[in-house]
Formats: sequence, structure tokens, C-alpha cells
Amino acid sequence: MFSERKAESDLSNSAGRSAGIRGKRIWVVVVGVGAVLMSGTGVIAAQVVKSPAQAAADTSAPPPSVLTAPVERRVLEESVIIRGKVTARQSVDVTPSGTGADGAGKQVVTKLWVKAGGTFQAGRVLVEVSGRPIFALRGTLPVYRDLKPGATGDDVAQLQRALNELGRSTGSDRKGRFGQGTMRALSGFYASIGYTPQPAEPDGEALVASAQDEVTAAERRLEDVRRSARRPADEGERGGEAGAADKSAERPANENPDRQERKRAEEDLVKARGVLAEARLKSGPMLPASEVVFMPGFPARVDAVSAQVGSQVTGKVLTASTGDLVVQGYLQPHQKSLVRPGQKVEILSEESGETVAAKVAAVADRVAQAQPADGTPDGTATGQDGAGATGPEWRGFLMTVAPEKKLAPVLNGQEVRLTVQAAATRSEALVVPVSAVSSGADGRTTVTVLGPGDRRQRVRVTPGAQGDGFVEVRPVAGERLAEGDDVVVGVRERSGPAAERGGEGGE
Repeated sequence: MFSERKAESDLSNSAGRSAGIRGKRIWVVVVGVGAVLMSGTGVIAAQVVKSPAQAAADTSAPPPSVLTAPVERRVLEESVIIRGKVTARQSVDVTPSGTGADGAGKQVVTKLWVKAGGTFQAGRVLVEVSGRPIFALRGTLPVYRDLKPGATGDDVAQLQRALNELGRSTGSDRKGRFGQGTMRALSGFYASIGYTPQPAEPDGEALVASAQDEVTAAERRLEDVRRSARRPADEGERGGEAGAADKSAERPANENPDRQERKRAEEDLVKARGVLAEARLKSGPMLPASEVVFMPGFPARVDAVSAQVGSQVTGKVLTASTGDLVVQGYLQPHQKSLVRPGQKVEILSEESGETVAAKVAAVADRVAQAQPADGTPDGTATGQDGAGATGPEWRGFLMTVAPEKKLAPVLNGQEVRLTVQAAATRSEALVVPVSAVSSGADGRTTVTVLGPGDRRQRVRVTPGAQGDGFVEVRPVAGERLAEGDDVVVGVRERSGPAAERGGEGGE
């Protein structure tokens, strides 16, 4: 029994000790958890609660990164882009002049021999106005006067060459003189196209007839004088020789009336024949300035016809052109210095999208000005874009572009875009981006070279030509700048925490 009680007592003590141990363990766990919680709370508090200096440091952006570009050695180029118009090397407006066939000054288109888009050769009649033809001949000298028999000059020589080309020989006429051979050639040409040439003098036939009558009268008088001079000899043969000899012996040799009369009659005849020749020359066929168009080459093209049969002529009736198509545009003063003959050009037809390679053929040295309505030229512009001119008629420096292959005739008259690859430097030069060059308060122009270890060195330079975002630079005496050096062109800011949270300041 005692043993049973002891066993119960030991069991009870054992249970008590176990309970105490478990309580101590629970307490240790609670304390540990509390320590962890307090530690976490401290960490969180440390993250939330900061000093002003720490907060400013944490929210500021990191140091910026430097942007650089290498120094290059090359020919600096700049693209010059302007508008241009496709045109022929020579374009002629056919504008009839003079009065109509009825003398009332009204002219009417009576025939049209060509159509727009067609071609024609030298000697072709283009249009008939009031019954008179207008034809084309080869030549470069513009018509400025009527060519009449007896005329001389380069324009006469041009007419002679054109007639000879058409197989109409001008005979023995001296070059540049409108003589009998040129008259025959011109009359033959008019006959070949179905027309009669106009006489140089309206009353030429009457002048010729009158001169012919004078020649006939002079010939008859000379014949009478010659016949009268033969009569004394006839009488001497019949027995009157002694009387005639006595009378002849009484006259001085230099006062023979028969000889003097015959001499005067011969002189009158020569004079009358000269008048006749002059009358025939002046009354011969002429070439009116209103009936011919000279063009330098054939076949020529008909660009446009602005009249129709039966319409009254009020201006030009058609426009013709010859020679290969070229493109012309106008450069502004700041562009002219960049463009020179021989530079490459791209011609873009904005209607078809076709591009054609070309070269600059010529650049005018003087500003081209359009003629206003009053016929007097406008003043000269001073601004690079024409600003400062006295009117909108100021145009610029004419540039002619020659395509490397023939342009399609359909492009004639179209506007195109011209892109000129213009060299700003004649040879290779040191160039940097324009953003790399800066000017200080002291007036010096510098670039900043970035060396090893982010070491920066300012180098004084003299800027030159610009193009395509680059500028030519030449280091001043005592400074060094070489191809391959890295120059600072800008600074890129990096975004900070504040930017990340607020969505601002990102790259």
C-alpha cells in the first residue's frame, strides 16, 4: 500500500515537472517571437523613417552619362532639295503677228497641221493663219525682221543654210546676202509647201514694169544713135564722100557729136538696166518674220496647241520644243555656294514615283527675275529665302540639270523634286556633329574631348562648312584634335526612384 502511494506520488511529481517544462518552453517561444517581431518592426521603421538628407540622397537621380561621337575625316556633304520643272533646251511659242488677209487686223486659224504630243521635221508647216503658213526651219538665231532681197546679215546666212539643207540651192549668192539665188531657193521652197511667197514690195510688179519700159526706151534710143552714125558712110558710097569728108575735117576729133550722143545713150541704157535689176530684186519674194520659226534641232515636239480651226488669234497658237529634256530650278543664295556643275542630282517625279540620275549642268551667276505686268524688272532680293525683295517675282539663281538618260516626253512640263548631293568641302576635312561645338562667353569656339578615365579637355577650334548635321573644325595653333578622338555631344540624364514611382524622368 505504501508502495502504491509512493508510485502515485512519483507519478504526480513527474506530471508536475513536465507541465513546468512545457510552460517554460512556451514562454521561450513567445519571447523569441516577440524579439523577431520587434526586430522586423525596427527594420520597417528604419525604412520608413529617414532623415531629410537621406531622403534627398535617395530620391536624386544618379550621375548623368556622357554622350560622345568620334571625330571623322571625310568630305562634308549636304543635300540641297528644291523644286524643278522639266523643260526642253529650247521652247518656242508660235504667236502670229501682222494683219489678217482682209486688212482689218483680224487673224483666224484656218488650218492646223500638227497635234499636241506629235513631232515634226524642218520645213513642216505647223499652222495656217488667215491663209498664210507658219513653218519651221533649222537655226539658232531668233527672227527679228522680215528678210527681203538685198538684205545682208547673219540672219540671211541662217536662211541660206536652212534652204540648202532642204535641197534648195542659193546659187552663187554671197554668204549672208539675199540675192537672186536666194530668191529662187525661197520661191521654190514656198512652191513645195503649196504657197506663193509674199512680194517684198506690194507694188513691185508695177515698179518692174516701169523699169522695163525705161530699159526698152534706152535700147531704142541707142539703136537710133548708132543708125544715125552710119548714114554719112552710106551717102559717101553714093558719091557724097568729098562733102562729108570736108565737114568731118572741119570738126575737132574730141567734139564728134555722133560719138558723144552714142556714149550718152549707152550710159542711159546701163542706168536703166540697173534700175530694172534693183526693181526686180526689191519686188522678189521675201520671208516675213511672222511666217517662220527657227529651231536648233529636229525632230521637234509639239508641247501644246492652244487654238483651233476657226478661232480668232489672240495670242500664241501652239508651243513647240526641241533638244533633250532638262530640268530647271532656282537656288537661293545660301544654297548657291554649295552647288557646282558636275554634282550628282536625283530627279523624282512625284506623279509616277520614278527617279532618274542626273548631274548639274550649269548654275547662273546672276539672280533671275520674272517680268511683272508692267514690263519692268523687280528689285533684287536680299534675304536668303527671297525675303526683302520688292515683290514676289524674285526667283533665284537658275540651275540647269541634265539627266543621264533621256526623259520620257510625257514628263515635259511637269514639276519634279531635285535632290543635289552638294559637297560643302572640296576635300577631306575633320568633322564633328554640330552639337559638339560650343561657344564660350570669351567668344572662343571649342569642342570637349573625352580621354581615358573620363578626363575632359576643351580644344579650341575654328568652325568651317556645315552639312547634314556636321561641321568642319580646324584646331587653332597649339591645340590638338585628331581623327578618332571622342568629343562630347551631350549628356543623357538617368531616371531615379522618384521617377520610377511617379512615372516621370525616365530615359
